[in-house]
Amino acid sequence: MDDPQEVTDPIANAFWAVPQTAKQRTAVQNAVSRLFEALAPEQTPARAEKSVSAGLQRHRSPRGCILQASGSAVSVSWFPETGTDIASGELQVVAWNGVVSRPGSATRLVGATVTSELVLNPVEPVPGHWAWRAPDGTVYDTAALVEYCVGLIGSPAA
Repeated sequence: MDDPQEVTDPIANAFWAVPQTAKQRTAVQNAVSRLFEALAPEQTPARAEKSVSAGLQRHRSPRGCILQASGSAVSVSWFPETGTDIASGELQVVAWNGVVSRPGSATRLVGATVTSELVLNPVEPVPGHWAWRAPDGTVYDTAALVEYCVGLIGSPAA
């Protein structure tokens, strides 16, 4: 599943009819972790703020990541299931024009505007393999979703 594809399997297209098992929830969380690691690998925090470079900056938090270029950004956020949801959570991909403030940052920047938003849900099109389904039925594996996110910025992967 290197390229996004239409899902024709009605089971893979449907939300869970029953709550997921602990094993399935763990597998989804592992898929989220792999996605975040591919987009913004965890790094040791620097002691001081680095100067802004012309390249792609990758910022990571426990629930998401931000890919920041000089004039645009993409944020990817995971919202796990709540106790009353049957679905297993959702992944929100937002493209921004401008510089996005990071959560917890002492410096709040003004001026970033949303240019597009995509909400994806985890699906298991093949047993043991988790992917992300868009509302239009397109399914992205991790590599295809990373490519999609970087493409929203218009910069090559750094």
